[in-house]
Amino acid sequence: MPEQPPSGRRERKKAATRQKIADTALRLFLERGYDAVGIRDVAAEADVAVTTVFSHFASKEALVFERDADFERRLARAVTDRAPGAPLVPALREETLALVRHCLADEAAPVWRMIDASPALREYESSMRLRHAETLAAALAAEPGAPGGATACRAVARFVVDAFALAREADDPETAVDEIFRMVEAAWEAAGAGVPSGPST
Repeated sequence: MPEQPPSGRRERKKAATRQKIADTALRLFLERGYDAVGIRDVAAEADVAVTTVFSHFASKEALVFERDADFERRLARAVTDRAPGAPLVPALREETLALVRHCLADEAAPVWRMIDASPALREYESSMRLRHAETLAAALAAEPGAPGGATACRAVARFVVDAFALAREADDPETAVDEIFRMVEAAWEAAGAGVPSGPST
């Protein structure tokens, strides 16, 4: 469920500016090193005002994770937008696998090396995953037949979101996703959810 392109002319122009800033920032970060580039450098290279950069990105770290909001929405929509009666856990597995494949493309490797080498970026990624998990937990809790307590939904959501990081570090990411989601399915069922989690056996 990729993010839909903006429809209006103003929205398209705003999205194009945002993408230009993000692309420029990433290029500078990879060329010069993350710590050697400031927001003013990005603004100057992208030919925009510093205030324009901050109108699109709340922090320097956010420039690296420019798909953050899209990924967050995609996880929630894997729950809320699936077909009526479609099992929940396979829908989340497919979306997680799509995100893993996107982030393990060859061109993403230098970006992840940069992230892994930066304490600030690692901290930002951790806080981002927690936020994604809270959004996913809210979507799970709203499902008919979901566990009554918020803790169960939050725990399963954390498990799903952490699957991405675990798969990224695995020798065989797709096999890792399969293994993790067997445990996610078991956890969802153990929580007493009445929402179908997968095909009956």
